[in-house]
Amino acid sequence: MAELPMETTLRTALWQQFGAAIDMLENALVACPDTLWQEHLWIDAEGPDYGTFWDITFHTLYWLDLYLTGRSVEAFTPPAPFKKRSDDVIANQPYTRDELHTYLKHLRKKCQSTITELSDEQGHPPFHFPWDRENPISYVELQLYTLRHGPRTCGPTEPLSRTARRPRRGARLGRASEG
Repeated sequence: MAELPMETTLRTALWQQFGAAIDMLENALVACPDTLWQEHLWIDAEGPDYGTFWDITFHTLYWLDLYLTGRSVEAFTPPAPFKKRSDDVIANQPYTRDELHTYLKHLRKKCQSTITELSDEQGHPPFHFPWDRENPISYVELQLYTLRHGPRTCGPTEPLSRTARRPRRGARLGRASEG
């Protein structure tokens, strides 16, 4: 068996871990009972509108999308029907399960192609968090940060991921599922 270059191995491993994290979120999204869709999974210090199941799911998808683009927070706009998220604006109406599931499937494809096609040139540009403009990180490090951010945010949804009727293979094996 021919040995692959390290950058190919790293891109493949990074995608497999992203894919597994996306699979876990999808499992929870599909398994969430309608009765919990607008319930608070935690009380957020930012305000009473945050911390619901649908909002946590949207938050996770929104920031995954933003970080995959590598654009600044100010320059990023999510696809319709989603609104730009800022600390003082959230959607007036909860997004539906179908809307968020469509966004998740779109991001799975975007994430896979972005990570597996990542070049040396694309991996180096600095990213500046709005809350820490003094300490930029590389695009590659931003993706590693994103891997930590998603599960930390979605932690309260994880029990639903395990109770899904047919959990996706990736969540069980710790790697992305096929498709």
